[in-house]
Amino acid sequence: MSEVAAEPRWRRLPEERPKQILDAALSVFAERGLAAARLDDIAKLAGLSKGTIYLYFPNKEELFREVVRTSIIAYIARAEEFFESERDPVQSLLKWMDSYWAWLRSPVFPGIHRLVGSELTHFPDLSAFYATEVIERAQRLVCGMLERGMDAGVFRRMDALVAARMLSALFITHALWFHQRQCFKSIENLPVDLMQSQIREFFFNAMRPEAVDVPSLA
Repeated sequence: MSEVAAEPRWRRLPEERPKQILDAALSVFAERGLAAARLDDIAKLAGLSKGTIYLYFPNKEELFREVVRTSIIAYIARAEEFFESERDPVQSLLKWMDSYWAWLRSPVFPGIHRLVGSELTHFPDLSAFYATEVIERAQRLVCGMLERGMDAGVFRRMDALVAARMLSALFITHALWFHQRQCFKSIENLPVDLMQSQIREFFFNAMRPEAVDVPSLA
């Protein structure tokens, strides 16, 4: 084997280093938590030196931000572009549901969810970053779709933020079950497309403009 062919992949393809680092960072963060994660462990998993990481990221907090930017925020940005070009509120929401469900089923989601739920309370700056750049931004996007549908008369008039929160809860709960489906017998053998269809049907029926208002239980 030639010397060039035997070189480590990261030496031959330096443009792939950031992705290698980010993939390794997510794995280490998910396994050990953000507080206990060390750059040495990330470098080892990525097959790089610790010094190489510093060429791209100053610390593990910025590494986490970039993991979120590339895995979640980039997805939200693409959805925002689609929403701007697609004027049909139903088609916009269907497209969002399809892409959101695909992302939630990816191996990235469980690690991110675990970090957000158990680690970010110890990192106020990262918690604020995630709340602003992910949760609030995604909610604004979905609220825009819902409000456009309400204005067109295809969705019932209600607080769009409440509806967006309910939709997110439906998807996230089912995604968590999906990733541990051996523990949830009711969905263990349920095709993922059917699972999504059930969520979609439930939500669209709940948002039908002719839906009867239920009495307040407060």
